[in-house]
Amino acid sequence: MTPPGPRRPRPAPARSPEELDALVRRLKEDQGHPSQESYRERSLKLHGWICAKCGREFDLHNLHLLTVHHRDGNHFNNPSDGSNWENLCTWCHDDEHSRSLLGDYLRGEDGER
Repeated sequence: MTPPGPRRPRPAPARSPEELDALVRRLKEDQGHPSQESYRERSLKLHGWICAKCGREFDLHNLHLLTVHHRDGNHFNNPSDGSNWENLCTWCHDDEHSRSLLGDYLRGEDGER
């Protein structure tokens, strides 16, 4: 029989919903995101509920499938004018990131060549 590995720390006691809400607000403020509106909400207002790549339109029932793509890849670069964002459906967003992975591979930047 193998000896037990290092013990994991015990989980902290469950917090109330109010404590969790306050924690989330504080973490968002620490990251520089305004607590009243996320960059996703701002991008949806600026660019509309439409995919910038395929033109698919969204409504309240499927809006969760519309994502915000950061053009420069930096999720902390969120200018108020929305110049680093484009709204992409999940399929186009996956395609966009797959293209960069393929490009890195073809340029030999994947670290395995």
